[in-house]
Amino acid sequence: MLTHPSSCCLNPLRQTPVLLAVFWLLLAVTGPFMAPSTPGEVVSSTVFAPISTAHLLGTDYLGRDVLTRLLFGTSSTVLLCAVATVLACSAGTFLGMIAALKQGLTDTLLSRFMDGIISIPSLLSGLVAVATFGSSVPVLVLAMACIYMPGSYRTSRMLALSVVRKDFILAARMRGEKTGYLVLREILPNMTGPVLADVGLRFIYAVRLLSNLSFLGVGLQPPQTDLGSLARENLLGLVYGAPAVIAPALTIAVLTVGLNLALDGKGQRQ
Repeated sequence: MLTHPSSCCLNPLRQTPVLLAVFWLLLAVTGPFMAPSTPGEVVSSTVFAPISTAHLLGTDYLGRDVLTRLLFGTSSTVLLCAVATVLACSAGTFLGMIAALKQGLTDTLLSRFMDGIISIPSLLSGLVAVATFGSSVPVLVLAMACIYMPGSYRTSRMLALSVVRKDFILAARMRGEKTGYLVLREILPNMTGPVLADVGLRFIYAVRLLSNLSFLGVGLQPPQTDLGSLARENLLGLVYGAPAVIAPALTIAVLTVGLNLALDGKGQRQ
C-alpha cells in the first residue's frame, strides 16, 4: 500500500513536543536522585564558574553546583504546579458541570463568583495571598489553585452546556438518575478531551505564575528553590554570561513551550 511521503515526515515531528514534555515531567520526578551533590553544598571557591567537566553547568553566585540546583528547582516547580493544577481543574470542572446541569440560580451565583475572581490579575492575586498568609508551600499551591479554578470552571461549563442538551441526558433524567451519576457517567466522559487540553494550559499558567512570584522574591523561600528563584538569585551572572542564570530561564522556556506545542499538536490532530 502506498503512503503519502509527507505523512511519514509529519508524524515524528508531531510526536516531538509530546516527548519533550514527557522528558521534563520525568526529569522533575527523577532529577533530585541524579543530582551530583546536595542543593545547598558549596562545591567551588569560584563563583559563576563556566561549564566544565567538574560542573556541567558551572557554579552559582555562592559556588554551588548549578546542575544540582536546577534539578531540584525543576522538581519543585513541576510538582507544585502539577498539584495546584489538579486541584484547580478538579474543582473548576466539577462546579462547571453542576452549574450547567442545575442552571437557574445555582448557575448564576457560581458564574458571578467565578467572574469576580477571574477579573483580578493572577499575579496581583498571588501577591495578595502571599502578603496575607505567607509564602509557604501550602499557601502557594492553594493560591494557584484558587486563581486558576475560575478559568477551568468557565471552560467546563461551556462544554457541559452543549452536552446537557443531548437526548441521552434527557433519557437519564427521565430514568431518575441522580446528579452524581449524570455528572460522572454522562457529562464528564463526553468532554474529557477538551478538559485535558485545558488542564495542560492551566499547568503552563501555574508555572509562569510561580516563576514570577519567585523571581520577585515572594515565592519559595530558601533553602527551598524553584526555577524562578534560581534566575533571580543569579541575576548578576548576566554580566559574565554565566550558565547559572541562563539555565533556569531556558528550562522554563523549554518546559512551557514544549507543553504548549504538545497541546497545539493534539488540537491539530483532532
